[in-house]
Amino acid sequence: MRTEPTAEHVDVVIIGAGLSGIGAAHHLQASLPDRTYAVLESRENIGGTWDLFRYPGIRSDSDMYTLGYRFRPWTGGKAIADGESILQYIRDTAADAGIDRHIRFRHRVTRISWSSADSRWTVEARRRDTGEPVTLTAGFVMGCSGYYRYDEGYTPDFEGVERFTGRVVHPQHWPGDLDVAGKRVVVVGSGATAVTLGPALAELGARVTMLQRSPTYIVSAPGRDTMASALRRVLPARAAYAVARFKNIVRAMAVYELCQRFPRAARSVIRRAQVGRVGAGFDIDTHLAPRYDPWDQRLCLIPDGDLYRALRHGDVTIETDHIDTFTESGITLRSGKRLPADVVVTATGLNLVAFGGIEIVVDGAVASLPETMAYKGMMLSGVPNFAFVIGYTNASWTLKADLVCEYVVRLLGHMDAAGYASCVPRRDPAVGEAPFLDFAAGYVLRTVDSFPRQGDAAPWRLRMNYFRDLITLRHGSVVDSMSFAPAGDSAGRTPRGTSPNQP
Repeated sequence: MRTEPTAEHVDVVIIGAGLSGIGAAHHLQASLPDRTYAVLESRENIGGTWDLFRYPGIRSDSDMYTLGYRFRPWTGGKAIADGESILQYIRDTAADAGIDRHIRFRHRVTRISWSSADSRWTVEARRRDTGEPVTLTAGFVMGCSGYYRYDEGYTPDFEGVERFTGRVVHPQHWPGDLDVAGKRVVVVGSGATAVTLGPALAELGARVTMLQRSPTYIVSAPGRDTMASALRRVLPARAAYAVARFKNIVRAMAVYELCQRFPRAARSVIRRAQVGRVGAGFDIDTHLAPRYDPWDQRLCLIPDGDLYRALRHGDVTIETDHIDTFTESGITLRSGKRLPADVVVTATGLNLVAFGGIEIVVDGAVASLPETMAYKGMMLSGVPNFAFVIGYTNASWTLKADLVCEYVVRLLGHMDAAGYASCVPRRDPAVGEAPFLDFAAGYVLRTVDSFPRQGDAAPWRLRMNYFRDLITLRHGSVVDSMSFAPAGDSAGRTPRGTSPNQP
């Protein structure tokens, strides 16, 4: 049965107004200006992650020449930028292109339902301020909400934490009234957030101890890109940005590949770089030498060696041990050592959730995500007219986001030209399965079974290689393993006269 077209209709609904969502809106209106769209954002502001996280020292963990959009040069002085500068960059991108006029804030999408008879989605949302239900229909939906829960971070069940008389804070919800000057602060964790917080809290006058169960790889990078600055003095802004971006992409991919192919050599190089920075007598093997190989998990980037400097000067100390129990005045470790604390920061990771926890329904049947397979890392088998953005784990998020958005507008353009109303990836039964994120980080391992699967062969394999995706998503076919249908046709078919290799 066809649904009655009573709800407001737009061509495309974009879910999320963060880095990915604003980029998707820009690509859509720049390439297909006649398309109508709406951006539904559950929070009150533009920016996503960069508006949510407010902890001291919040910054990018990759350079801004690759975290920035391909279409908008990053002109800030810092290559490793602070969170406020990144947030302003996203806001300016939205305002300059008029994207902000298409955003509907406090709209939390709860369910999307596809009707093959109508060739459209019904998007159900709820206003967070009033609780009022809101319904739109759309021909295409883009999920740009990332892959972690915005309402809560991950905190383990610590023994005795209820006895602690100090304050326990998770970085995802940093309180604006927290004054750490002169206080003993224990930061629990060893990832990107922890290595950022350590020196930042020390600068605010705290006595900081980083407590980790096991080390992570930490590498220093210049806070400013001298080559990019020099290029801006002799080239137009866009040309200078393009060269700096390409240089940084090549460097990052080369480092990743070298770490994967020659892990022992990579370990040695990282260790030699650390020896001269943390000072004599520091126990590198205990506190800075992980059990896994470089890039089995993401490398933690520190600008201008700030954490190393804080360790060398004694502003930050590291303990590598397990928590036995919290006490009234701090933490007792498994070794028996006690860490006094006024504040404990649980930089213990994220809780992942696919597509913001939205329920996806296709012709009345709820899609079970673990039974779907990711197509080119951006669509789902058996789910029509739906694309999502999940960035790279080994490079800047926006590199993949830009490519996905470019692919989607090419796909929509192809459908317009051929007269199709729907497209759906059709899974090949011969393709084997693998976890969606083949990454050993704890936050991934905890929830990866609730995500879609990936395949063991193209186009179902989720590549973590920008240059391969550049060929596939920017220049490759948009019809391979894809079925198309005109309006009202639920069967879907490969277009007549179309070669699988034809774009």
